[in-house]
Amino acid sequence: MSQNTRETEVTVPHLAESLVSATIGKWLKQPGDYIEQYDVLCELITDKVNTEMPSPVSGRLVRLLAEEGYTAAVGEAICIIEEQVASAPGSTSPQAGIQRAANTGSDALAQDQGMRNRYSPSVLKLAAEHGVRLEDVQGTGLGGRITRKDIEAYAASGRKPEPQQAAASAGPSAPAPVQAAVPNVTEGEIFVAAPAKGPVRSSGIHLSENPPLPNIEVEGQPLEGRGEYLIDVTPIRSAIARNMRQSVSEIPHAWTMIEVDVTNLVHLRNKLKDEFKRQEGINLTYLSFMMKAVVSAIKDYPIMNSVWAVDKIIVKRDINISLAVGTEDSVTTPVIKKADQKNIAGLAREIDEFSRKARAGKLSLQDLQGGTFTVNNTGSFGSILSYPIINYPQAAILTFESIVKKPVVIQDMIAVRSMANICLSLDHRILDGVICGRFLQRVKENLESYNQETKLY
Repeated sequence: MSQNTRETEVTVPHLAESLVSATIGKWLKQPGDYIEQYDVLCELITDKVNTEMPSPVSGRLVRLLAEEGYTAAVGEAICIIEEQVASAPGSTSPQAGIQRAANTGSDALAQDQGMRNRYSPSVLKLAAEHGVRLEDVQGTGLGGRITRKDIEAYAASGRKPEPQQAAASAGPSAPAPVQAAVPNVTEGEIFVAAPAKGPVRSSGIHLSENPPLPNIEVEGQPLEGRGEYLIDVTPIRSAIARNMRQSVSEIPHAWTMIEVDVTNLVHLRNKLKDEFKRQEGINLTYLSFMMKAVVSAIKDYPIMNSVWAVDKIIVKRDINISLAVGTEDSVTTPVIKKADQKNIAGLAREIDEFSRKARAGKLSLQDLQGGTFTVNNTGSFGSILSYPIINYPQAAILTFESIVKKPVVIQDMIAVRSMANICLSLDHRILDGVICGRFLQRVKENLESYNQETKLY
């Protein structure tokens, strides 16, 4: 038996049912590296989470087909690995080997040419400013792509085009692709094909007809004479923007609020938190009590756990609570599955686990799927009133505000009590004021019913 090689295209896997593309975050392997099966090739950034891309085969990494920042569709090839395959002696003819080599060479040439003709808006803008013809510049980027440094080096070398060429490159026909690509950038860097080489390739980004952005740098550098700079929009931030826009445009939002006396809850938590910390190793937060009160209320009013389906309302059987967790640059909503089957201690463990995973960027797509009702603890950063946007396509979202001591009238006497607001945004196609008012009253009753005898387990 002899060893032959074959080139295998590595494609973007189908990570989830709703996932149609992923962005290359960082290549962890480079051409020439030998890779074992399941070694991590690169980081993939999806609309919801970041994940690692394992190699499906063992072999030598021959070529990268997508550079960092490129958004590839599910099933699209992103690199090529040359793997060893066993074959019988003489099974491969010299002519076949020559033909394979010729095909490989032509593929590489086509790939290099395709990468060279993809220009970012900053490159096009810089070339126009310096009067540089991109066809005259030798690219040093991946696959021969021209970078800003290549333009700057070419301009500094003093190799200027003829006046008529400079005028042509800076004329009306050259800036047009820039004006089409710069407005409303929603996912990192956009690559635009050269004007004469083919259509615009925008990595899955839809471009609007809004006016172009001001004359600014697009790589994080401050504006000249001003303390402003532009931040690239990450795929996760782009997904948040898209989902929030869809929610507001499709769902007729209504909003209501109720005030709750949580004095007994405060006393109960203070009594149990130290022992719980010793036993479980995690903090006993107010949110676990509040979530239990919400889940119990949803069981009494199941219409809160539903979605709109045009000619039907789908009431979900399982109560899966989406927990809004904020990080420095985004908000994620991991899902506590079958929350109605968990006690307060179980909910506290799930809240702690998902909060830590979200802030460490370790959430999986499975963690984010299947939510039927969203709970947000906006009181954790001092908010006393909020108007949340519904987590599409759910029917409602509820926020717990900060616990504040207030003078309250009780039986014609003034007492200092711990009070908190509960805010509810609802889909008015599904829910009305009466049902939501009753639901909030039930949540209030559940919270105010906690006492020193309440059990965590």
